[in-house]
Amino acid sequence: MSNTLIKNRIIIILLFAMTIIPFSIAWYMSVNTEWVAEGTNKGQLIDPVITADHADFTGLDQFSIDNLTERKGRWVLLNLIEQQECTERCLDALHKSKQLRLMMSKDLTRIRRMALLMHPNVSTEASTWWEDDIRLLRTLPSTALKSKISAAINGPLEGGLLLMDPLGNIMMWYGPEFNPYDVKADLAKLLKFSQVG
Repeated sequence: MSNTLIKNRIIIILLFAMTIIPFSIAWYMSVNTEWVAEGTNKGQLIDPVITADHADFTGLDQFSIDNLTERKGRWVLLNLIEQQECTERCLDALHKSKQLRLMMSKDLTRIRRMALLMHPNVSTEASTWWEDDIRLLRTLPSTALKSKISAAINGPLEGGLLLMDPLGNIMMWYGPEFNPYDVKADLAKLLKFSQVG
């Protein structure tokens, strides 16, 4: 055999190996997930995502009713209020999400905050929970959305934070007493690569 023929065969074998080896490694990693490192996100991904429609939110007061459409096309921080009364943990979470939005500085306009009251009978003192928080949307979720959230999250909802993308997909969960700097790190990455919102 000539040298040219040997070289051509070696090139063909190398090309074949270059295409088959990466696919083999990917297949092996998908079967053996313990070899794959976890992501860098600080929050817990909700899988599958919870899809929320505009009709899934009802404004609690006139400001929220008038401005509920502002959530469309924006990233939304959803503060969960599970009980009839907003506990200390709940008030702390509302304060942290307010500070978190301010920490996002140049991306401030891409983010909206919403309190999601999971209890059907909201306390008459609800307005005092956020009396100095004039930009917070206060909403009641639909029964279907409430069920989806309760099913997707294992553990207490009170004081937790959900992250909803501009398309209405609730995709990340932060437990009670979440660290706002962890949320900021995740949100900064998402905003950096987001083509919408």
